[in-house]
Amino acid sequence: MQTAAALDGDGTDIAHARHRAVDFLTRVQAEHGLPVSQRALDMTQLVVSELVTNARKYAPGPMLLDLRIIGDLVEVVVWDSEPTLPIARAADAGRVGQHGLEIVMAVAQGFEAQREPVGKRITARIALLDDPGGTTSGHAPL
Repeated sequence: MQTAAALDGDGTDIAHARHRAVDFLTRVQAEHGLPVSQRALDMTQLVVSELVTNARKYAPGPMLLDLRIIGDLVEVVVWDSEPTLPIARAADAGRVGQHGLEIVMAVAQGFEAQREPVGKRITARIALLDDPGGTTSGHAPL
């Protein structure tokens, strides 16, 4: 199960990408019977929003959004044309903004950034179900 979208870097990309993620997970649940928790839906929208925002901010121009189900995870992949890999900054409560990557890494069960022949690919994986033990935080990068 997979969906992809080409985004052109205009002001509607973030909202379009979030709606695409909700539609995809809703379809996965309805058509394939896979359970998707409300938390997974919310966290996927958040991750999509942060990754597309970063791509739009740091790599103006076209980007690709790819969503797929891998086992009990939804994998969010954003490609953009800028080859510089993002770096999570040290926590700083006084810093205004630039917390997107920290947020993604905190809520995702897996995260990786890879250079491509052109640009880079950022991948985040989010659990479809809440942890039975109640843990809702992400895990260290892969």
